[in-house]
Amino acid sequence: MKHTSTRTVFEYWNERRGTRAAPERGEIDPAPIRYALGDTIMLAADFVDQLRFRLAGTRVCALFTREIKGEAFTALWAEASAKRIEHLLGILQNEATGSVAGVTARTAEGDTADLELLLLPLAYSGHARIRALGVLAPIVPPYWLGERPAVELELGTVRHIGQGIEMVEAPRLAPLPPAEPQQSPAPLPERARVKHGFIVYRGGRETPPGERSA
Repeated sequence: MKHTSTRTVFEYWNERRGTRAAPERGEIDPAPIRYALGDTIMLAADFVDQLRFRLAGTRVCALFTREIKGEAFTALWAEASAKRIEHLLGILQNEATGSVAGVTARTAEGDTADLELLLLPLAYSGHARIRALGVLAPIVPPYWLGERPAVELELGTVRHIGQGIEMVEAPRLAPLPPAEPQQSPAPLPERARVKHGFIVYRGGRETPPGERSA
């Protein structure tokens, strides 16, 4: 998770759910995530199966230069990403599995911005409407933010967040086998002696008496 708001909302949601698949809407207090509220979204099913924005932070609305409360979430996406988004929303509601994804926002003039999307399930029963908590935030705010609207979103790489967070442990090294008893080194030959770490053998060519070394 790259964006501060994404990490803030995820950590709060994760703390509130405890060992459950998801917390309930009534357990979500805006105060602990107040600094991320500008990038926060809530999706609701208002008597229909289609999820719509129940809440969209000020910075989210600035991406589209309008208030998007009440709009269908799927309506913001490019045709090539529509089916993938519907699939993510199906997993979100039916399997209580969230997602974090890379997103590209594009203006009518062809300007783009990299965003991060977080979708987290909220537990519900009966006719409860609020179904998801999330974040939609630019990694780096584009120069056109608030002036030119993003006309479509394109979905990139997706990672799923299930009921448990997998932790990868460092591999444990197998214990070393017991060392074999070391044998005493073989004795040096009688004519050998050790000098400065080298083994010098006596013998070989003798220097004739009176002859100086060159």
